[in-house]
Amino acid sequence: MTAPGSISSRSTPLAGIACVSGGILLLTLSDALAKWVGQFYSPVQLLFLRAAIALPFVLALVAALGGRRALRTRHLGLHLLRGAINVVAATCFYLGLQALPLAETTAIGFAAPLFVTALSVLVLKERVDGARWLAVAAGFVGVLVIVQPGAASFQPAALYPLATAVLYALMMLTARAIGQAESVFTTMFYIVVGQLVCSAVAVPMFWTPPRFEHWPHFAGIALFSTVGLTLITQGFRIGPASVVAPFDYAGLLWASLLGWLVWRDAPGLNDCLGALFIVGSGLYIAWREARSSAARRAGRLSRPPASAR
Repeated sequence: MTAPGSISSRSTPLAGIACVSGGILLLTLSDALAKWVGQFYSPVQLLFLRAAIALPFVLALVAALGGRRALRTRHLGLHLLRGAINVVAATCFYLGLQALPLAETTAIGFAAPLFVTALSVLVLKERVDGARWLAVAAGFVGVLVIVQPGAASFQPAALYPLATAVLYALMMLTARAIGQAESVFTTMFYIVVGQLVCSAVAVPMFWTPPRFEHWPHFAGIALFSTVGLTLITQGFRIGPASVVAPFDYAGLLWASLLGWLVWRDAPGLNDCLGALFIVGSGLYIAWREARSSAARRAGRLSRPPASAR
């Protein structure tokens, strides 16, 4: 039995796939609810209510699985910064949902891993080989195919999910500054706290008294997003990244299906082609990263101990 917050040494691919698939479905349902109820409320208010409703449940979950240690952090300022980035990123995503089809917004948002690769070179000075740069370029071609800048059909609202992808990439990079000293439960707890605190600062300017019939929608957004993210995190902890990562993109299928069932939005040829480029490049980057990590682990295991040299 592993300690709370640690990575299990046993790999369980099927369980990991189930967790990621279920988590992606719940996140897509949360996005669909946000798109529908977002016509009545501002994105900042949706985020504030999402965090306020989710926090007690996240606190109970983290305390049960991670213990009191999971509630302690040495990086409170960094967590608040990540919360602020998260609020801006999610606000952009919700604005995109209000103006664009669910599948199109989701597809553009999946460009985040491409920006992680690019920003890791610019910010962290990491080395990226030519094959991975080609994958990034292909992914950006996919974004351009969907967004179509300069075309008569260009929609400025497409820049919202693109901004979300950039900001989520920044969040992923700031997570590296926290390191592995804090467990996944600590990060989970403080991202909700940061989202609540940062959205609370701005929500008075956008507040609209919630209607009684909309409270189930708010609860659904909070529940589905929290449980969904938890399942995805667990899926990547218990299953090999190269195996479970492809199922992350099942969100495009769910978003297309829900978009058609609820709003009768059918993805066009450009949307499908662009999504194919984005998904393909993202999967290749995930596979290369998993292979590099495996090679590094094998290298460490093959080295003789210092006393034997």
